Amino acid sequence: MLFTTQWLQKLFKKTRGDLQQSIDIHQVTTDSREPSYQGLFIPLIGEHFDGHQFIFDAIERGAVAALWQGDRPLPDTLNPSFPIFYVDDTLVALQELAATYRQLVDPIVIGITGSNGKTTTKDLVTSVVQTQFQTHATEGNFNNHIGLPLTILGMPRHTEILVLEMGMNNYNEINRLTDIARPDYAIITNIGESHIEFLGSRAGIAQAKLEIIHGMDQQGVLIIDGDDPLLTEKNYPLHLIRCGFQLDNDVSLKLKSISIAQTVFHLLDEDRLYTVPLAGKHHAKNAAFAVIIGRKLNISVENIQKGLEQCNHTGMRFETVMGRNGVTIINDAYNASPTSMKAAIEVVKHLNGFKHKVLVLGDIFELGHYAEELHRSVASAIDAHITVLFTYGKHAKHIVEAVDEQLVNLNRQHFTSQEELTKALEPYLKPDTVILCKASRGMQFETIVHALQ
Repeated sequence: MLFTTQWLQKLFKKTRGDLQQSIDIHQVTTDSREPSYQGLFIPLIGEHFDGHQFIFDAIERGAVAALWQGDRPLPDTLNPSFPIFYVDDTLVALQELAATYRQLVDPIVIGITGSNGKTTTKDLVTSVVQTQFQTHATEGNFNNHIGLPLTILGMPRHTEILVLEMGMNNYNEINRLTDIARPDYAIITNIGESHIEFLGSRAGIAQAKLEIIHGMDQQGVLIIDGDDPLLTEKNYPLHLIRCGFQLDNDVSLKLKSISIAQTVFHLLDEDRLYTVPLAGKHHAKNAAFAVIIGRKLNISVENIQKGLEQCNHTGMRFETVMGRNGVTIINDAYNASPTSMKAAIEVVKHLNGFKHKVLVLGDIFELGHYAEELHRSVASAIDAHITVLFTYGKHAKHIVEAVDEQLVNLNRQHFTSQEELTKALEPYLKPDTVILCKASRGMQFETIVHALQ
C-alpha cells in the first residue's frame, strides 16, 4: 500500500463519492490502458488527448479513485459512490502528490543530471546502493515533469534510498523536479551540448543543470565533474565533491585498462582497482560517482565493487551484441550528443582484438543552428585507427565532409537510405570487426543493428 483515500483527503479537500470507508491505494497511474491494482487514476491533459475521457477504461483496469480537474464535467453515468478528488490542474496535483509522498516515506534521495551519462550513472548508483539498502530508482527515461513524480509514487513505503534521474530541455525544468524530489545528494555528470538549441550555449546548459541544487539544503552533497571548468569555477552553498581525472580534484581517478567488456580504474586516494562492465574512459568517471555515493553511505568496498560488476545497464547504451558471421556490434542508438559520440569513437579506437573498426553515425538532434558546426566537430575524434566511416541523416553528412578535409586514410561514405547503408556493411560482417552504431534516438539506428544480426 502507498497510502489511503483518507490520507488523500488531507491533501485534496474537495471531493465527491463515498469516502466514509478508507480505501487502500496500491498504485498511481496516468495511463488508462495499463492495468492497476487498487489504483489512483490521474487523468492528464495533453495537446491531443484528455485523460478524463478514459475514466471508465481506468476503472475497468483497476482504478478505485481518481483525481479530477475541476473544469472538466463528470460523466453522468459515473457511479456516484466512486471517490473523486477535485483539483485545479491534474499535472500540478500529480507533482504535489509526489512531493508530499516523498516527504511521507522520507528516503535518502540521490538526484542525477547531466548532458551525458546520467542514465548510466543512475544505473551504477542504483546497483551499488541496493547492495545494502532497499532501493527504488527511475526506470527507463522517466526523468521529466511527469516521469519523475510517477517514479516517486511508485516507491514502496519501505524504500530507504530513492535514485532519481532528472532530465530537461530548457530552463526552470530541473528547478521543478528538484523542488519535488528534495535531493540529499546530487550528481552532475558533465556539461555537453544536448539541448543547446534551446539553451544557447554550454554555459546556458550548465546553468540549467545547476538548478538541481535549488531543492537541496546546506547539508546536501553535490558531486560534479571536476574536469569541467563550467562546473568548477563556481561557489556552491553546500558540500562539494569534485571528481575527475585531473589531479587537483577532491577525488581523482586513473584509468588502468579498457576492453570491449569492461573498464578498470582506481581512485588515487586508495590502493584498490574497480571494474565496471562497460567500455570507455567516461564510464570510469560515471562509476567513480557511484563509488563516492557508496562511500558517503558507508557501503562496504566489497559491496561497492559487487554493485558495479552487477550493474543492469539500460539497453541501447553502448550495448555489445553479436552480429552475423561473428561480427561485434556496439548498439549505442539510444541517444547522442557531440560529446558522447566522440567519447564512443575514442572507446572504439582503443579496443584491442579487432582488425577493422567501423563507425556508423547518424544525426544528433536538438542542436539548432549549431548543427553543422557540432556535427563537424565529431570528425576530430576520427583518425587512422578507424577503418570505415558510414553516415546517414540530414546533418551527419557534415562528419564525412570534415573527415575529407582532414585527409584521414579511411573508407568513408554518406548514405541517403538505411537500406543502402546496411547493404554496404555486408563485407564487414566478420569476427575481426567491430561496428559502432550511434545516433539520436529518433534516427532509429536499432533497425540497422537488427538487420546485421
